Amino acid sequence: MSYEKVENTFFEAFEGQYVRALITGPTKELVERAAYDSTSTPSAVIGRVEGGVEGFLPKSETPDGRYGAVVQYWLGGDNVKKFAFELSYRIRQDILVKPFMRVFDYPDEKSEEYIEMMDIVGHCGDGYEWTIEEYGRKLINVPIAVPDFQIEEKLSLNKGTMGGNFWYLCETQEAVLEGGKRALDAIQSVTGAIAPFDICSAASKPETNYPEIGPTTNHFYCPSLKERLGSESKVPGEVNYIPEIVINAVSEDAMNEAIKAGIDAALEVEGVISISAGNYDGKLGDKNINLLDILK
Repeated sequence: MSYEKVENTFFEAFEGQYVRALITGPTKELVERAAYDSTSTPSAVIGRVEGGVEGFLPKSETPDGRYGAVVQYWLGGDNVKKFAFELSYRIRQDILVKPFMRVFDYPDEKSEEYIEMMDIVGHCGDGYEWTIEEYGRKLINVPIAVPDFQIEEKLSLNKGTMGGNFWYLCETQEAVLEGGKRALDAIQSVTGAIAPFDICSAASKPETNYPEIGPTTNHFYCPSLKERLGSESKVPGEVNYIPEIVINAVSEDAMNEAIKAGIDAALEVEGVISISAGNYDGKLGDKNINLLDILK
């Protein structure tokens, strides 16, 4: 594939901590709803957990022989207590409340740390919860009105790479949607990678006039501001849309593989004019990775 449309630029990535879990249920529909609900609304801009669906498993590949979804939950930095507290919201509000759900640990080989689930999830049983050994795992059984929610006692805590990204600059709305769909499908084929913001239409910048709401729009790259900004605008003349795909992954290698897969897929779409990436002069992440180095 030719990469003439890819700009010689870099993105910034950084280390984060993540939990990789397996949600199982009796139907594909229930599992998909639990997976997407619990990983929706990425909120890293206010220091909360972001997540994404890594992929789905057939019944033959799950511990309990039911439909499965592999999900990831992430938080930048190393505050494990905060991560555990925020993670508990995702599990309690978006998985536990759906009928017949189970959550298993889905660890990487390198897992050495864990988050205990009893205090932050198990006690939803109001003291009536109990532990069981089933499917080769130690599970907490939380009694609920549609019996019962079960979750593994410990979920592995891992270190991975966050914030990898690329922009695909588009001429048409159709290119935004089709390019994004193909890129996301390609990324989901890479083991260990997620795209927590899906097709992201709101690239941001660290500097802001309104610090109380966190990072605000990267105005230099807003097509609707081209005339207002004049020579300060960085939007090429034929470009009308600049969507972004953000990628977190269990390793830097997996992140780079996913970015290449996403770029390759997006470049196949008519109306995708060029590929670039968001960076902030090295101020955001300690890993500055050139797009062209990944695509070699």
